[in-house]
Amino acid sequence: MPETVHLAERSPLVSPEELLSGFHPSYRFGEVSFDTYIPDPTHPSQAGAVERLQRFAASINGRKSKESGGLFGFLKSNKKKASSEPTGLYLDGGFGVGKTHLLASLWHAVPGPKAFGTFVEYTNLVGALSFRQTVDVLKDYTLVCIDEFELDDPGDTVLMSRLMRELADAGVRLVATSNTLPGALGEGRFAAQDFKREIQVLADQFEVLRVDGEDFRHRGLVEAPSPLPDEQLEGVLGQNFPTAGVVAEDDFEALTANLSRVHPSRYRELVKDIDVLVLHNVHTITEQAMALRFVVFADRLYDKDVPVIASGVPFDQLFTEEMMASGYMKKYFRTVSRMTALVREGQLADHS
Repeated sequence: MPETVHLAERSPLVSPEELLSGFHPSYRFGEVSFDTYIPDPTHPSQAGAVERLQRFAASINGRKSKESGGLFGFLKSNKKKASSEPTGLYLDGGFGVGKTHLLASLWHAVPGPKAFGTFVEYTNLVGALSFRQTVDVLKDYTLVCIDEFELDDPGDTVLMSRLMRELADAGVRLVATSNTLPGALGEGRFAAQDFKREIQVLADQFEVLRVDGEDFRHRGLVEAPSPLPDEQLEGVLGQNFPTAGVVAEDDFEALTANLSRVHPSRYRELVKDIDVLVLHNVHTITEQAMALRFVVFADRLYDKDVPVIASGVPFDQLFTEEMMASGYMKKYFRTVSRMTALVREGQLADHS
């Protein structure tokens, strides 16, 4: 029998060291490499991105070798000038074309210390540690990877631009990916010119890599299953996950109430031991503050690949129509896509 817990009753405490230890690729990308990324031959930019990232990794590895030698020890204080490579790379492409896979492959290919996290995780780190402490920790890193860079919150964008500038001045190499709408390759998408405009003084130090392609999550997948009647949740859990170790079972209202009390930087700890999540009575979120917290929670579930079994409204109705058309629409589209994938795993036992 699985152990049943309630996320609504958890309030994890996380030390700064534990926060920083979580800045690595998620379970889904824990063992990826450039060799496991299969470029689509109909989109040559994918193979081009792999080759460019491999050269970028090699330049970092080569620089670290020089810095370790006594003759070149002085280079460590001026790492940025020690290489003809740009300070950073920006992977610009549509939703689901494998940018995170490529970013994680780079992280795995470069020696540490290094950090890998989403834009939101870095802003949460600053909130938990303070800006200066975050800089003091990360400035000694070889590489900082920022997945899903976002422009929908001016304050956070200014914060991240300042953080990146200070890290670049310290010689840290930076690589970022964009956060784009599903299938939005035209007007309104988060494009390279937007990124460069917002990072201002760093713009000339970033090289843009275009990654074209189709959303792999929608290639040949069945439609998302409908929510289950509440009385069927336990039966589906037993049928699809008979050997589950820890099952979180929560009423949606109680869960979201607890998410409003727990700092988003602690959501990873909140779900770290969960094998399956059973959610009763999912309903549309109408408050934006709660919606943004659920976005972070969904990312942590997706990182850990936690299957979801749910009753209530389908996840394409998780946010209001106004939210889905708002300035935060990119976050909400990503959450709907990810929760749908997790429900497909949970209710159809589909791990494709």
